[in-house]
Amino acid sequence: MSGSLWLKPPKAETPLPAIPRPRGAGRAERPAPPPPAEDGLAADPVDELARRLDGFVAVAVHPDEIAAILESDGMTDEHIRLTYGRADSFSLAEDLYARVERRHPEPAAPPAGAWYGELAGCLLRGLVFALPGLAYVLAAPLLAGAHGRFGLPAGTVPLLAGAVTGWVWNQALSHRAYTWLGLGDRPAAARALLTGAPAGALAGTAVALATAGPGEIPAAVFAAGQSLYLAAATVLLVLGRERALLCALLPLTGAVPAFRWDLPDALRAALLLASLAASVAFAALVLRPGARRGAAGRAGPPRAASLPYGLFGLGSGLLVLRAGVGDTTVSGAGAVIALTLSMGPAEWLLHRFRDGSLARLRTLTTAREFRRAVTGTLVLCLGGYLTVLLALALAAALAWPGAPWPTLPHLVTLLLIGTVLWLGLLLQAFGAVLSAATVCLLAAAAQTVEPAAGPVAAGGAAAVLAALTCALLVRPTAHRA
Repeated sequence: MSGSLWLKPPKAETPLPAIPRPRGAGRAERPAPPPPAEDGLAADPVDELARRLDGFVAVAVHPDEIAAILESDGMTDEHIRLTYGRADSFSLAEDLYARVERRHPEPAAPPAGAWYGELAGCLLRGLVFALPGLAYVLAAPLLAGAHGRFGLPAGTVPLLAGAVTGWVWNQALSHRAYTWLGLGDRPAAARALLTGAPAGALAGTAVALATAGPGEIPAAVFAAGQSLYLAAATVLLVLGRERALLCALLPLTGAVPAFRWDLPDALRAALLLASLAASVAFAALVLRPGARRGAAGRAGPPRAASLPYGLFGLGSGLLVLRAGVGDTTVSGAGAVIALTLSMGPAEWLLHRFRDGSLARLRTLTTAREFRRAVTGTLVLCLGGYLTVLLALALAAALAWPGAPWPTLPHLVTLLLIGTVLWLGLLLQAFGAVLSAATVCLLAAAAQTVEPAAGPVAAGGAAAVLAALTCALLVRPTAHRA
């Protein structure tokens, strides 16, 4: 599973209406009075400001939205007291909110078939997240022979070390590339991937080799191929080439017969190499236009801005790996399969929450109505995701030969981890990535230090993220483009 696929290009900022600026900046003198109206009476400056900001004030669902636009345009409390006779921006915003009638436009109807198209695309991404898991089925006999460490099967340490390195690197790289896409510079995004993806593959390979123990060189070699695949998959998914990646993963479906019959080692290796070579080739073809255009002509977004996204990739990746440590290898694999396949529906439900919130922002007239509606939408979307995750976990147990039926504690822990992942992705989509990353990292650290505390750590993380989500997303200003 690549942790680089949930970031969206930043939205372009909408020009804000012009607001009168303070005259004589730095002076405490009272500005000149407004010109007299036609009937000889002095015009009310608040009425003039209300007319100027009519379009924005009419669609606001709370005075705080108006206060935010006043403050962002440089209106100080002193200027507001001298010009409009109000104590501060919040008092002026409440007055403007009361003077202008609410005029919320009807939400535009979605294009015919849009939901089905989005759902198909998200399910496709979920499928390409999960198909790489078949590579482990093909490689299992090739990695056998060494003694395990830390109570884990042979070769697990270099595999996990390489995978986590790739998730962290590619999550941060994806954010940087998506930022360039949000700025409308696709060649620059391709150049960022062209330099960053190979570096990530080298980093994952180096970490895998460094952590390999005696007899684990085959596992380290497999981890190197895994790192190379993660780099290629990041390129294809960020640039919207999901179908090409799906075609590259098709050789891995040859692992299906391996669930019941033994396959020759040569065939297993050939299927793995064919899929890896196809992924790298497709990624190279996609990046060729960016390579031909040469170096970027302007400074890019700050690299430090991508660090929280890498930390979120680390925390979420460790949580998923922890879910894979079950009583048996099969039960753990079933949990990971369920989580990876659920990422497609999870993305679709994130879109549904976003669209539903924007629709209510345009139709509801009070902040209380908006809070209730958004909370209801959040509960429905999260409940829908957990239902899908539970169904996938049960389906994996039924489909996997010899898999034990998941116990209630395992299912509860899986659903709690799913809650943490979905809420974390939702907060990341609304810009609160550092908070989500911190909570995920703390939960993963607690599970690593004390595995028996896994359900408690996941439950605590889910509760904290739920509180953060409710505090942030019930505010109308959080949903403004």
